[in-house]
Amino acid sequence: MQNDWTIFLLYAIPVVIVYTYYLSRRATKQRTNREVFWESIDSGMTSPPSLHPIIDSNKCIGCEACVHACPEFPAHQVLGIIGNKANLVSPTDCIGHGACKEACPVGAISLVFGTAERGIDIPNISPEFETNIPGIFVAGELGGMGLIKNAVEQGRQALECLSSKIEKNNNHLDVAIVGAGPAGFSAALAAHEKKLRYVAFEQSELGGTVANFPRGKLVMTSPAILPIYGEMKFRETQKEALIDFWRGVEKQTGVNIHYKEKILEVKPTDNGFLLTTTKNTYRTAAVLLAIGRRGTPRTLGVEGEKQSKVVYSMIDPSEYADKQVLVVGGGDSALEAANAIAEEPGSVVTLSYRSGSFSRAKRKNRQKSESLAEAGKLNILFNSNVKNISEEKVVIGTKNENLEIGNDAVIVCVGGILPTGFLNEIGIEVETKYGVA
Repeated sequence: MQNDWTIFLLYAIPVVIVYTYYLSRRATKQRTNREVFWESIDSGMTSPPSLHPIIDSNKCIGCEACVHACPEFPAHQVLGIIGNKANLVSPTDCIGHGACKEACPVGAISLVFGTAERGIDIPNISPEFETNIPGIFVAGELGGMGLIKNAVEQGRQALECLSSKIEKNNNHLDVAIVGAGPAGFSAALAAHEKKLRYVAFEQSELGGTVANFPRGKLVMTSPAILPIYGEMKFRETQKEALIDFWRGVEKQTGVNIHYKEKILEVKPTDNGFLLTTTKNTYRTAAVLLAIGRRGTPRTLGVEGEKQSKVVYSMIDPSEYADKQVLVVGGGDSALEAANAIAEEPGSVVTLSYRSGSFSRAKRKNRQKSESLAEAGKLNILFNSNVKNISEEKVVIGTKNENLEIGNDAVIVCVGGILPTGFLNEIGIEVETKYGVA
């Protein structure tokens, strides 16, 4: 009997030790997750910028599969276990990969746009990416897919869907693709691969919105599949490297993209659509809209804003060395611009934001701004608004006073106006999503 107890204890004690360690480690992680969650609430960082998960706590088994599936993990703690259930602990760090939903073994995760408090305008599209206007499809950022990997995949899928629906006409294009950002470029490659009669139109340059990102910005965190070429084997790459890669694919494949040609009008005809551009007119059986959500940059509407020193994106921070710069906005683009310029020699940077916290920016950008502010390299003015822009100065209104500061350049990063007018002219319905798919 003594031997039986000895054998039992030899096996039981290690099991108890391992299980106790597991429970202790799990409890520690949950405490950390709670801290991240409450920090998000305290700082007002509760609105995911795009597609994001909601978790059904009745189904969730707390297995952590979603936590580890997120490509942002462990650099960003987007999801975490609290009370043995998965939670979106850092909403603004979620950029819409959707890997969490695929990883969940019990189907507890749904992907949605917007929240109950903050809606996102999205064109109404079918599961096949078709709008309420038969023959017009939407893919990429306009449809809520801002993440490059997802936009690339959606562009390919949308082209697959529309190619099975169109009626070919030798006198028409099979499809006109509007935009050559991630979704449009992927769709154009898919059309090229299928030997369709197509043209992709880009009013600017290859990459679309991506081409206007700041120099050196990291733009990808996971690989994606391009039609014809195959896997883009990037996990983290800068804007310049990605654009150069796409240019190489463009040259290698001979994909047909018309640059510096803007779509002015899309009119339905008896057997398709008539497109009017800044250079020509085209007849096409179908249209794929792969344009950005920004449409036209949002302006401040203040006196002096039309001066040449006022711009709406920052490409190269070195241009602002030894200058007094005002950056307006509180999202990632504003913070990234302010942070980058603040590190340039001789720069004096002020960041003006109308709210009391950076509720729409990623944690790493907020932390960088706070660090630069503490070092005296960045002056942050919360609850402030630009009142006037003159040749050498700007006037900024705060709660207590109007500040007048010297100024050489103004960068306005307050988002863009969804191209609602363009969509309305075509007849495409737009819906504001409040936490629904």
